[in-house]
Amino acid sequence: MIAKDGALSFDVNSQTKRYVNADIQFSTQDVKTARLTFKLTKDGVPLPLSAVVGKLVLSMSGGSRFIRTITLVNKPEGLAEYVLSADEIRHYGAVKAELILYYTNGQALSIHKFGFSIEQSLIDQDIVPVAEYYIDDFETLRGQINDLYDDVVATVAEIEAKFEDLDNVETKVGAQEKVDAHAGNKDVHVSAQKKTEWDAKETTAGSQAKVTAHANDAIKHVTNEERSEWNSKETTSGAQQKVDLHESKTSLHVSESDRTKWNGSQSIKITADNGNTLVNVSNGEDVLEKITSVGVRFGTFYAAGGAINSPVSISNRGQFHFTSLDSEGKGTFGWAMTFDYRNNLYTNYRDGNLGWQGWRKVFSSADANVSWSSPTLSNGWKQYVSPDGFPHTLRYSKDAMGVVEIIGSIYGGTLGNDVVAFTLPAGYRPLQSTHFIGVASSVGTSGTPQYHRTFIGIDGRVCIQSSSNASSPTEFITFGFRFKSA
Repeated sequence: MIAKDGALSFDVNSQTKRYVNADIQFSTQDVKTARLTFKLTKDGVPLPLSAVVGKLVLSMSGGSRFIRTITLVNKPEGLAEYVLSADEIRHYGAVKAELILYYTNGQALSIHKFGFSIEQSLIDQDIVPVAEYYIDDFETLRGQINDLYDDVVATVAEIEAKFEDLDNVETKVGAQEKVDAHAGNKDVHVSAQKKTEWDAKETTAGSQAKVTAHANDAIKHVTNEERSEWNSKETTSGAQQKVDLHESKTSLHVSESDRTKWNGSQSIKITADNGNTLVNVSNGEDVLEKITSVGVRFGTFYAAGGAINSPVSISNRGQFHFTSLDSEGKGTFGWAMTFDYRNNLYTNYRDGNLGWQGWRKVFSSADANVSWSSPTLSNGWKQYVSPDGFPHTLRYSKDAMGVVEIIGSIYGGTLGNDVVAFTLPAGYRPLQSTHFIGVASSVGTSGTPQYHRTFIGIDGRVCIQSSSNASSPTEFITFGFRFKSA
């Protein structure tokens, strides 16, 4: 969906919140494209939005007021959005807004008050929006009705005070008699039923359009050519006679017994007649020599644990395929593959000029499994645990491709270019010394995102050199780094 985004980031805390006049401007022509996006954090980390309903209160410059439910885009990351409706975008001018969260356990959070503007498009210069109120829950509706009632009472009192001296112009009884006389005049009034009947009648132009459309509908009408063609079609009885005549010709059809026999035959001999492997290699026999000299292009084989030129020292089963055979009946160009009982796959290729190229193990999903280890922290650094009790365990691992990954969070240690927070062991160190930028705590910075600069040396030293948070630089240091090991 195409949208004009207005991004807003709010941090939930109890510090003084000043009204934010966001630098966001929409146009009255941004119909269903004016989108407010919210990024909510608490203590510098995403605010989870599970079991919560978000409400957005919009107070327009013309007095209109709307309460809408926002869309939760990514609950774990604290991301939400709201697209202004066609009714809302037409209210040009300054807009005041507030974001509120309601939790299913009865709790509620006022996130922030903010403002933005809607510019009146040149094409909308003659449109004056009428004040309106929209709410989506009963409590707000009741408050809205009470406010309107108070306004009406005040207005009536003001009118009565201004026109106290004008009662002699017309009595209430006289005015009512005139109104009743006018209301009863059926010659000048039309009933609601009549209005509905007249509105439902077809216009002359509309009726002609329907007749013309029907006359031109080639799907509903049949041409003379189509009628002649259908009349020449085969009848049901004639078609049945032809089918019966064809079915009676046994020379054209296959019997069930023939079909069963042919389906059970073996068109290409890749196994022995009893279904066992075509080539069996015993202890001391050469696997590659035997499948090369068997005299067939395609087949299966079984190699015992003591067979020569087997990829493993245990028994294995596989297949081979040669594109051609030489004058001695030996396979020329082709391949072989085999599995051991651990489900490891090995392949080998034969070049007619160079011979077999050697067994190679194929990378499997089991090789992708990695193990994680936790380093020993030093210089005052400790394992970080979030306020909700969820641990951010500092760990490192290396996958089958040699990529090292460091995750987790620490706090409370000493910063410095050469102050070691922990050391990676040999085999988990980078090809060359490198630096990374990560997330630091935003405590004391009014929710402004903060970062840290970390150095990783070829000797495995990991040093948190600096933090952008001058107020609480070591409150929270998190890792999410990956690099190729040496």
